[in-house]
Amino acid sequence: MGLVTGKRALVLGVANKHSIAWGIAQVLHREGASLWLNYQNERFYKNVAELAAELDPNIPLSECDVTKPEQVENLFAEIEKRWGKLDILVHSLAFAPREALEGEFYKTTLEQWNIAMEVSAYSLVLCARHAKPLLEKEGGSIITLTYLGSQRAVKNYNVMGVAKAALEAAVRYLAADLGPFNIRVNAISAGPIKTVAARGVAGFSSILKVVEEKAPLRRNVTQEEVGKVALFLASDLASAVTGEVIFVDCGFHAVGV
Repeated sequence: MGLVTGKRALVLGVANKHSIAWGIAQVLHREGASLWLNYQNERFYKNVAELAAELDPNIPLSECDVTKPEQVENLFAEIEKRWGKLDILVHSLAFAPREALEGEFYKTTLEQWNIAMEVSAYSLVLCARHAKPLLEKEGGSIITLTYLGSQRAVKNYNVMGVAKAALEAAVRYLAADLGPFNIRVNAISAGPIKTVAARGVAGFSSILKVVEEKAPLRRNVTQEEVGKVALFLASDLASAVTGEVIFVDCGFHAVGV
């Protein structure tokens, strides 16, 4: 029996096989969870459907763009109708315009700021609000993804670093709000992984190289390793863990130059 056998998990953010969310989905499925996935729009449907079919052709798929509140509301209404409850919510969503992820941070426009904040931080709050009635029925776990650029200035990460800092603050406030309902809220601060979104950060390949050279484990983290920590947070093994940011970056955050 797996660590999350019988649990029902909504995993937001699978776009392709390189997505961190896909690594998490694979591990949760392997350990017994039933999955529900979203796709942002029709452009991503085929990719997500093909990946889901590799695990189970019966995995439900729903269109959900978190910048469209009605789609978020509809998604959780679908889950309530079909499943009646939810045990795990994985939020692996972030976005900033490519032009905001290069050059100087002080040149960030209000439009770029608002987009990054809405998708990367506020969407967690929005999803948590809709998930609460489903998660509180038997208690549950909300897991989001962040990055070291929230705490340190990482070249070219710019407005995304500020959005991730807001996301981490949101984790603490949500943990305080939802704890009385036996809902835990945590973040995983993953090391750099070659996702499509990450490659949008100018000079991303050099970040990978620096981590490989300087991290205590002398390598970069894998999707599966992030997935295994998400499994821990989703399972009863983490029953007293909430409001945390857990680093999964081969120790890079702990060392200096």
